[in-house]
Amino acid sequence: MTWFDWFVFVSGVAAVWLTVRQHLLNWPVGIVSSGAVLVVAVQHKLYADGGLQVVYIVLGFYGWWHWYYGNPERADALPVVRTPARERIPLLVASVAVYLAIGSALVHLTDSDVPWLDAFPTTASLLAQYLLTRKYLGNWPVWIFAVNLPFAALYAYKGLYLLALLQPVYVVLSIAGWRQWRKVLVATGPGVHDATVTS
Repeated sequence: MTWFDWFVFVSGVAAVWLTVRQHLLNWPVGIVSSGAVLVVAVQHKLYADGGLQVVYIVLGFYGWWHWYYGNPERADALPVVRTPARERIPLLVASVAVYLAIGSALVHLTDSDVPWLDAFPTTASLLAQYLLTRKYLGNWPVWIFAVNLPFAALYAYKGLYLLALLQPVYVVLSIAGWRQWRKVLVATGPGVHDATVTS
C-alpha cells in the first residue's frame, strides 16, 4: 500500500471524526478526502463513486457555508434536527429515480463491471450527504446501512482493501455520531425545525 492509500484512509477518518464532533473543519477536510478518493475511484473504473466525490466536493462547500450561516441566531451553531416529515417521501422517490438513472448510465455509457453495485451506495451517499448538510439526525443510519456496508463489499470486490477496511471504521464513528447528535437533540429539545417531524 502506498502513502496515498494511507492518506485516503487517514483523511477519511479525520473527516468523519470531525463530523461526529460537529466541528466546522469536517467540511474542508472532507473536501480534501473526497479529492483523494476521486483519484482512486477513477483508476479502478468506479465511475459513479468518482462522480460522487465531485458532488461531495461541491456539497462540501455548501455544507461548510450552511453550518456556519444556517442558524440566524448563532452563526457557528446550526442545530441538530430530525428530518421533516414533509421531506421524507420526496427524498425516497428522488433517491430511487437517481439510482435507476445512475445504474442505467453506467450500464450503457461505461465499461463498468459493477454498475448497479456502484450506483446503489453512490445514490445513498447523495441522500446522506444532503441530510448531513442540513444537520438532520437521520444522516447517520443512511451512512451506516446504505453507504458504508455496501461500499465495503464493493471495495473488497475491487481489491481496494484499505478502502474496504475504512468502511467499518466509518460505521463505528457513525454510530458514535448518531448517539452524540441524538443526545444533543434531546438536550436542546424540539426547535422550530422540528415542528413537522414524526419520529
